[in-house]
Amino acid sequence: MSTGGKLIVFSAPSGSGKTTIVRHLLGKEDLNLEFSISAASREPRGEEVNGKDYYFMSTEEFKKHIKNEDFLEWEEVYRDNFYGTLKSEVERIWAKGKNVIFDIDVSGGLRIKHKFPEETLAVFVKPPSVDELKRRLKERSTESDDKINMRIAKASVELATAPQFDVIIKNYDLDIALEEAYQLVRNFVNTDSTN
Repeated sequence: MSTGGKLIVFSAPSGSGKTTIVRHLLGKEDLNLEFSISAASREPRGEEVNGKDYYFMSTEEFKKHIKNEDFLEWEEVYRDNFYGTLKSEVERIWAKGKNVIFDIDVSGGLRIKHKFPEETLAVFVKPPSVDELKRRLKERSTESDDKINMRIAKASVELATAPQFDVIIKNYDLDIALEEAYQLVRNFVNTDSTN
């Protein structure tokens, strides 16, 4: 896979605010970003649209892509619940001359950083606390208490990986976090990685 633009990875436990930050950055034309749509082996939730929010596919279809080595990274997040980034998605965005921004889980983010160390800015978004994370997830009202508890248990493990990222943004105040993310990404996309 040949490299094109820059790769900007935002990872965090569910409810940390990474999606809000990524959406904010996508609105900044000077960053020349396009969102990398992840593949998922689950049904759409709520208003989610195939090809816009995720590429939804069956577990069998996902496993076929794994076998064909079509993914830049993938993970079985929960049993038979796969998420991943198709190589073709990144190539599609690079072909447009744009930088790729990811909103993906911690393992996937670190795998991309490992594969493309020079081209990738890996950002970890840290929530104020695990209690605040739980409150935000409950406020969404999109998942059962069991699913929320699974996410909280996973969050503790994910928080331990924060030091492996290039930068940690503490999302205690959203406006400050948004500005910090913008400055970070702007500096990164405007530097030449070939130096």
